[in-house]
Amino acid sequence: MIDFSLTSDQKRLLELARDFSEKEIRPVALEYDRDGTYPEAILKKAHELGLMYTNIPEEYGGSGMDYVTHYVVTEALNYDCCAIGQMIGISHLSTGAILFGGTEEQKKKFLGRMTESYRSSCYCLTEPGAGSDAGAMRTMAKKTSDGYVINGSKCYITNGRDSDLLCLFATTDRTLGTKGICCFAVPRDTPGISVGRVEDKMGHRALTVTEIFFENVELGRENLIGEEGQGFKLAMMALDRGRVNIMAVCTAIAQKAFDEASNWAREREQFGQPIGNFQAIQFMLADIYALILATRAMYLHMGWMLDQNIRCTVEAASGKFFATDAAMKVTTDAVQILGGSGYMKGTVVEKLMRDAKLTQIFEGTNQINRMVSGRGILSKQCIQF
Repeated sequence: MIDFSLTSDQKRLLELARDFSEKEIRPVALEYDRDGTYPEAILKKAHELGLMYTNIPEEYGGSGMDYVTHYVVTEALNYDCCAIGQMIGISHLSTGAILFGGTEEQKKKFLGRMTESYRSSCYCLTEPGAGSDAGAMRTMAKKTSDGYVINGSKCYITNGRDSDLLCLFATTDRTLGTKGICCFAVPRDTPGISVGRVEDKMGHRALTVTEIFFENVELGRENLIGEEGQGFKLAMMALDRGRVNIMAVCTAIAQKAFDEASNWAREREQFGQPIGNFQAIQFMLADIYALILATRAMYLHMGWMLDQNIRCTVEAASGKFFATDAAMKVTTDAVQILGGSGYMKGTVVEKLMRDAKLTQIFEGTNQINRMVSGRGILSKQCIQF
């Protein structure tokens, strides 16, 4: 029997997340978006309430939620501002490789130290010449008698300026492509790490994105996560889960846009009646609602798969491009329903439309995700019913 009902504990956590978003995030969402404010005070409160490291087991200082619960809470925390919500939840992606590939000692050391603070972690994969093509990575990890020396740079790193822990990917041999990539857990206070430009973005403006430079950064063998050459595999495992996370984020964006548009359709009058009485608006709202139902069902399904230890690479890629395209369409339609009032700076739906665009780009562009999905379908790696 398929059952979509939430447990009493899940309902409690959902209510906690919704209440936190309404009281702490909603009042400042537009202001933080306008000014690009780092949400430090909000992160501190989320950390105190156990809403920050929801994906990390309790033995390493996290809340220990299962995947379904984590994604339900993620949707709630991203409803009023997905930039702030993702700053709260960035550890879901950035610690994934360490959780999968690290030893018990490494997880206690690196994750246990990180979870003591609200500053979280960052996922250092992308480079100026290595975005979708991770095999073109140029950040080098040169082996020494005691460990490794890192030299190189990363770009577009979420939480790169403020994070306590860096999940870093570097190559020991560029000629090996993805097979030369290694994963390292790097504490922020390691000498040789510096932050470059802080990006000024179209959307997600309260989410800090930076360049990071590594100059003769010395790491011990204990910083290597997994074996040499396993870094790309660990990075992709983290992205599988991160892409489902983005689906929950997009559901939140779409739900917020739907709520704003439907409320406007009930209240805005033209030709002597609410515009919601017109069939054209009703059809748009119906299409929006259908997309929200679909994206929410998809992330719940994939969360269930992950909780059952079922691989969901193809499904996560498919869901990611579907949910992000849906969020872009929903927010565009919401702006259309509000008309001139929705197009003006400082309005909720205008912000949502700018925020939605990035979801089609990060954690694998939608074109890359369609390639991942298509190849998986042809090789019969997708689930069968």
